[in-house]
Amino acid sequence: MKKFSFLKVTLWGTVVTVVALSSCSDCSEKMVNPSEAPLVPVTIQVPDFTMSMEKLPSGFSDASTRAESASSYETLKVLTLAFYQGTTKVFESTQTRTDASTYETFGQFSCTLPSGTYTLVAIGRELKEDDVFTLTSPTSAGYTSDKVRETFCASQSVTVASSPVSLSVTLNRVVAMIRVQSTDPRPADATRIRMTFSEGGKSFNPTTGLATVNTGFSALNTPTSTAVGEAIKINNMLFLATDEQTMDVTLEVLDDDNHVLVTKTIPDVPMKRNRKTTLTGAVFTSPVTSTFLVESAWLTDLTVPF
Repeated sequence: MKKFSFLKVTLWGTVVTVVALSSCSDCSEKMVNPSEAPLVPVTIQVPDFTMSMEKLPSGFSDASTRAESASSYETLKVLTLAFYQGTTKVFESTQTRTDASTYETFGQFSCTLPSGTYTLVAIGRELKEDDVFTLTSPTSAGYTSDKVRETFCASQSVTVASSPVSLSVTLNRVVAMIRVQSTDPRPADATRIRMTFSEGGKSFNPTTGLATVNTGFSALNTPTSTAVGEAIKINNMLFLATDEQTMDVTLEVLDDDNHVLVTKTIPDVPMKRNRKTTLTGAVFTSPVTSTFLVESAWLTDLTVPF
């Protein structure tokens, strides 16, 4: 007879169900057995969840709170689950939505674990071409590629005994998002925009959801999908060293040869995890003075002149 226990996971507006199942597929190839103790089956399933966020482009959900399946939330492309004992990884499995060979049911993981106490780490993220993401430990993960993507994570202690476990986890969105929206048209020679953050980083601690470095980084954007002569919108994400953080953001307009055409620095931009901050102003021209409006789009609205 099969025995079930249920693990309920919330992905910041996302409900995830985890099921411990006494008969499951063999995942010994992904295991490092830390002891000779009998193995206890553990199955993790991600079927349904609710989302609450502002309507955004590129696959983001509507502002209203609603329930939907993991498979219908198109932004969520990759799910990773890992169990650690100390710093030793005893199980890890990654599912990629577009690669059916990585799962039988997207969002459902199955494995067996010896009795003991583990740290569970669960990460859900967006995926774009050339993204490189690494989960190193319960306190270290991040992107070594150019950009940070929308990322959710959770971490907690799990004790596995002789019977299936029942526990609850919360996955939080751990990135801040920034949008730059120009009020002036893109000239033909402006083919790239380099955005540089004076603080924050591309790596984070899955246990806290905070950045592991606070030295800033640059991300290159190609706004050529916007026609010449039209205003542009570009988005970037980053991990913050604290839940709320203020930093300088520098914009450099580049041509095809990476020559800098215009440089602008917006000082003291307020950022917050799970919030989109929008900078609106002249990007491609160089007036003596200019004003950028800063507003939140994920939580409360605000305006900061500079």
